[in-house]
Amino acid sequence: EVQVVESGGGLVQPGGSLNLSCTGSGLNFDDYAMGWFRQAPGKEREAVACISWASKSTYYGAASKSRFTISRDNTKRMLYLQMRTLEPEDTAIYFCAAEQTHPDRAASWCAPSGLDYWGQGTQGTVPS
Repeated sequence: EVQVVESGGGLVQPGGSLNLSCTGSGLNFDDYAMGWFRQAPGKEREAVACISWASKSTYYGAASKSRFTISRDNTKRMLYLQMRTLEPEDTAIYFCAAEQTHPDRAASWCAPSGLDYWGQGTQGTVPS
């Protein structure tokens, strides 16, 4: 059974940083494209960033505003999201997602419908 689990959420003050991690089981990790998505109260789920199986292609959603970095380490079976200069608007549940290898151009598939396996989410909170 394929499972992905994210961690690293918490409360951070405005302007601070938060680093999220995700790992997978029941899959060959380096065969899967992966991404980070988030859902704020009253908002639809949106793409934060996606990365191809060998890190050849990345895509960042508009909400990142050049503040976020997605990366992966297939040897360690880990996906990461580094978030900097956080704002109250970044408060959301952050989800890790995966799907067996997509084409390299991450922008073409980085959407909620583009990935099949989802974690339960981890809460990131930035108070105003």
